[in-house]
Amino acid sequence: MDILQLISEPLTYPFMVRALLAAIMVGVLCPVVGAYMVLKGLSFFGDALAHAILPGVVITFLIGWPLAIGALLAALLAALLIGVISQRSNLQEDTAIGIVFAGAFALGVALLSTVSSFAVDLTHILFGDVLGVSSTDLWVILALGSVVIGVIVLFYKEFLVLTFDPVLALVLRLPATALRYLLLGLIALTVVTSLQTVGIALVLAMLVTPAATARLLTHRLLTMMAVGAVLGVAANVIGLYISYYLNIASGPTMVLVATAFFGAAFLFAPGRGVLWRMLRPIGAQAPAAPQ
Repeated sequence: MDILQLISEPLTYPFMVRALLAAIMVGVLCPVVGAYMVLKGLSFFGDALAHAILPGVVITFLIGWPLAIGALLAALLAALLIGVISQRSNLQEDTAIGIVFAGAFALGVALLSTVSSFAVDLTHILFGDVLGVSSTDLWVILALGSVVIGVIVLFYKEFLVLTFDPVLALVLRLPATALRYLLLGLIALTVVTSLQTVGIALVLAMLVTPAATARLLTHRLLTMMAVGAVLGVAANVIGLYISYYLNIASGPTMVLVATAFFGAAFLFAPGRGVLWRMLRPIGAQAPAAPQ
């Protein structure tokens, strides 16, 4: 079997074409939003948000509504609660995240235990079902993803200042609180958009891993987003093909490929890779600080 046949054979199945389109769209979206998460240290928030949407997903499943509706409402509510608790009390943000994360996830599991097909439904919700993506799901992913990317383009300069220089944001009188809530909302939308592809348990990896890999390869935010998007798409597409030919779960395979990319960058990234630094001649000038 030649390379062309290896690539084209899975595409003879409509479900694989839909899965590939979903994987590409999520592969672009997640690293773009994930760049802000990596730079601002919001990885724990993303993980908590992904788990906090479980009760919304279960409730809409029980009443027969589209899962995306419950996931979106739960994600936005969780983001709002985390912001309110951390700002209206003397608790640190990570404490607020932990409270909302634990409480919402426990509620979701309790509700899910009332479903007769508990094990199967839990597996699909936790680890995604990219091969089960429908045409409607594709339109939902495209719509939500377009909203997120559009907002990021519209407020790119404001988010840039808020990410790298919060003091300058105050000097310029930017609405820092409103922008932070907006960013949290964008993360929530991205989590919901990626739910069908990789599930609750693995969505954090798709948000953070390609963006973190790109962070090792570049110093600039816009370039970081672009490189992360390329890596995210490559990881998802390669993972999807590997899962097809090896008959293993698609979501975890995509994440494993993304993790392999990070491992390669961690070792060999110019100027930052571990082996690169070890092999650098003694006395060589260290790479410039990020800008």
